[in-house]
Amino acid sequence: MAADARHRLTLESPAAAPATQPLAAAAGPQDASRGLTAHACWYPAVDPGGERAAFICDRGGVPQLWVGAVDGEEARLLDAGPDHVTEVSWSPDGQWIAYTVAPGGSGHTRVLCVRPDGSDRRIMSGADPDSSAYLGCWTRDGAALAVTIAEPVADRPDLLALAERPAGWTERDGHAVLLGAGTHGTEDGGPPVHDRLTAYLLDPAGTTAPVLLADETEAATLRVCDVSPDGRLALLRRGPRGEREAVVVRLPDRTPVCTLPVADGDPWIGRFSPDGRTVWLRSDHQREFAALLALDLDETGARTGLTVVAERHGCDLELLSFVENGRRAALSWNVRGTSELETLPLAEPGAAPPAPRAVELAHEVVTRVTPAGPYGMLVALSGSQRRPGVWRVPGTGAAVRTPWSARDAETVPPGPPPVRPVPLRPTARDGLLLGGWYHRAPGRGPGEPAPCVLHLHGGPEEQERPVFAPLYHELLGRGLDVFAPDVRGSSGWGRSFRDADLGEGRFAAIDDVADCAAHVIEAGLADPRRLAVMGHSYGGYLTLASLVWHPELFRTGVTVCGMSDFGTFFAGTEPWLAKSAAHKYGHPDRDRALLHALSPMSRVDALRVPLLAVHGEHDTNVPPRESEQIVHAARERGLEAELLLLHEEGHDFRRAESRRLFRRTAADWLERWLTA
Repeated sequence: MAADARHRLTLESPAAAPATQPLAAAAGPQDASRGLTAHACWYPAVDPGGERAAFICDRGGVPQLWVGAVDGEEARLLDAGPDHVTEVSWSPDGQWIAYTVAPGGSGHTRVLCVRPDGSDRRIMSGADPDSSAYLGCWTRDGAALAVTIAEPVADRPDLLALAERPAGWTERDGHAVLLGAGTHGTEDGGPPVHDRLTAYLLDPAGTTAPVLLADETEAATLRVCDVSPDGRLALLRRGPRGEREAVVVRLPDRTPVCTLPVADGDPWIGRFSPDGRTVWLRSDHQREFAALLALDLDETGARTGLTVVAERHGCDLELLSFVENGRRAALSWNVRGTSELETLPLAEPGAAPPAPRAVELAHEVVTRVTPAGPYGMLVALSGSQRRPGVWRVPGTGAAVRTPWSARDAETVPPGPPPVRPVPLRPTARDGLLLGGWYHRAPGRGPGEPAPCVLHLHGGPEEQERPVFAPLYHELLGRGLDVFAPDVRGSSGWGRSFRDADLGEGRFAAIDDVADCAAHVIEAGLADPRRLAVMGHSYGGYLTLASLVWHPELFRTGVTVCGMSDFGTFFAGTEPWLAKSAAHKYGHPDRDRALLHALSPMSRVDALRVPLLAVHGEHDTNVPPRESEQIVHAARERGLEAELLLLHEEGHDFRRAESRRLFRRTAADWLERWLTA
């Protein structure tokens, strides 16, 4: 079926194709891994033979690109630069490793390629500081890499300057609010400014010209997930949070021929079958929980059928990968916060449903699955007892830790062993069942009410998982319990739960925090006189909202990169995030009154307790102004309030010294106010 006008990928006046920029080699020494054990490894990508893996590792203090033998001890630093690496992909022909970096920790990313030996390093796209680039798939032969470029554009060229950043490119000037076409202008009444999203196929070697795949200005995100083996069709994932969709595009004329809603979460939503007549999709289309669907296509790419291949009652299909040369699907299911992994043969249409094969896991949560040769796969795991690592899973048998992933005991700081949290299911005042994990400080008796920190995750669609959190480990070592709840709006509990905080539902989400506090108090776990609340990103917003809506409940709060006023947030955030945020919180024009009512700054006079704010100076998702203005307002009202601004960090803190400073500062603050 053809896409309607709202979904149409525009074809006029495509942006100029990016030109690759050679860079100096930046590989570390061959023996860089010796003597280094306490670290985390994640996001593996494997060469076609399954012999070597590229992965992200923080041995050197920041997430960097490494490569090592799947079965060998040695690992080599492939890019010793300071930019944070966020994604990795090895080309199917084995010639290139593509990866995404975030300069200065900001949200402005760029895509690089390098040879597996560290030579020929080059920027594929995103070199312009006003743009961002996002990694897509490789073509099946490895000859080209899909890349999406986001660039600011205005309805009139003479107003493009409204979207430009002043000196200090990570700052926003507050003028560019970027939402749907023609619906939202600049603060001075000018025409709207947008991010233009353009997807290309690029040859890393530069021997063939770029190929335009899609060009549009109305999508919040655009990622190329797969290109059919014959090159006729592309599978795109587009749209804001809560409204993601898969789009099948006919490449000769770039015409969208089929769309289907898909779930939030991992952006790698699916893959074409070898004949291009089926798309295997991770989707929650007309469903409460995401499942594996088979989307059948005709010779033009139009939809002819849709069937459910694999589903679980009450569980989301969280990760989808394809192993054993595409003959089996690897399915990671989210089971109330923990992961269960299985592989499933991809049967021919009309064949009897095949039986899945379970994979035994060493730790609680799967974060990535990638094929490793013709039979095996690599699985990135996190768990409550260790930092992230990578395990090798042969065609059959149990998972084995890769030699360059540190042993469990070597990945955590010295002192008491990590705490294994227990699940809790609070009930909200309107009867909605919530979730969460309670971390009990070592040595505390079961009947002893404790000083307790409620930690609120971001998103809002993220989910609290039973994984090792250095911040929690620090707080628990200070004698503070931690309860990390899933209030409404969190993922993992079904679509209705995820959408229960939209619009006016945000007020109920704020009340959920108070109801979670009441639950741990009534259970005899937490001392009602010694409660604190903290959170990151949306969790930072919810922290501030809880402090001004329930001022009698908490003794102090810590907001980390949180929004304090939706008006200033929409004026300063990134274009793609503004579009997604409008769906979650409300439109800055149509829902102005609601956004004002939901903003903690509108109720700041109700703030009664000391406040610590923490922010990355290069945060382009939630600009530092959000923390600065709430701290200033608190001080004006005679409250003790402090701001910790972390240099060379963005929305997520990546550098080891920054993370340590944040943890110690937050723990000192909370210990001071909860144990005095």
